Amino acid sequence: MAGPRGAARRRPDTDLYLAWRPDDARTLDPTYPRPMLSAEEDARHCGRIVRAHARTFALASHFLPPHKRRAAFALYAFCRVADDLVDEAVPGETRQAARALADYRRRLDAALDGQPDDAIFREVGRVVRAHAVPPAVLHGLLDGVARDLDPVRYATWAELGEYCAGVASTVGEMCTFVFGVADADGDGCEAVRGRALCHARTLGVAMQLTNILRDVGEDGRRGRCYLPADELAAVGLCRDTVLAAARGEAGPLAADPRWRELMRFQLARARALYAAAEPGIGLLAEDARRCAAACASGYAAILGVIEGRRYDTLGARARVPAVARAAILWRVWRDGHDGRGAASGRGAPEPLATWEQLTGERLHPQPRSVA
Repeated sequence: MAGPRGAARRRPDTDLYLAWRPDDARTLDPTYPRPMLSAEEDARHCGRIVRAHARTFALASHFLPPHKRRAAFALYAFCRVADDLVDEAVPGETRQAARALADYRRRLDAALDGQPDDAIFREVGRVVRAHAVPPAVLHGLLDGVARDLDPVRYATWAELGEYCAGVASTVGEMCTFVFGVADADGDGCEAVRGRALCHARTLGVAMQLTNILRDVGEDGRRGRCYLPADELAAVGLCRDTVLAAARGEAGPLAADPRWRELMRFQLARARALYAAAEPGIGLLAEDARRCAAACASGYAAILGVIEGRRYDTLGARARVPAVARAAILWRVWRDGHDGRGAASGRGAPEPLATWEQLTGERLHPQPRSVA
């Protein structure tokens, strides 16, 4: 489960979102009533958000036992609404979104202190207590999301990787605490969890990079280009070229061999990240491995769709067809997942690489004139 970004999403029909819709007068009314729901209704509320926005995760979650599924849904809903608050911001007019996000953080703190004010925060409070999710990870997600309130410019992969870690590695860490790890009752539990968290952070970056590559057009129409400037320059492109192509103000970039060269490199990087993260799945508790494997495989499949579209992610979003998603779930169910590690997790390897190590050093063609 990664923190999804992108434009043109259907907004969750939640009291939390409606209370902060920018054109809603209730935003300024602290007395606006939020109905108290039962615990079961709180859980259903979060589940509706997941099913509306996260098709792969909603299907993969059926591999989880009910109590872990409920916790994962709560965390997804929390991350999703935070992301939506920022996505509402118009470039250059972000003060209202910044205030909304600051209030969202305040409400999180209140929930962690035992005073939640709506369904999502009640569920998040339960998750933190039941699964010992560190509050710092939740705040780290909000810190990462807040970066989209500033102009989106990343000079290098190291900078972009830090952004990906903030908005997606944090989600991987949350899920690791909810999913649990092998040997959870043994002396090696903390060591196993530490390795699992490292793999989860790398998987989060892989999934967020996949999001970025899939959503180049949607992000560009919102004035955002996440691709590292030095890697664009290495093939003779620049940020303005990408934004102009996304807005239809330039020729189709997908036909440009420079764009194809860049995208081939980025897809190879994403696949290397997925490969580096994959052994961590075997470190998870057995009843969570299939869900994690299905999410990772479902997201990685987007890369193949991008290739099938000849790297055109500016005209429309690359989507994995429903039949292909079903085939992925079937294979995961049929084959299980051993994560290349022993059942206890003690024999699982250290990460092959982390996102910090997978830099852009391989992309060094001769500089061309910038288009």
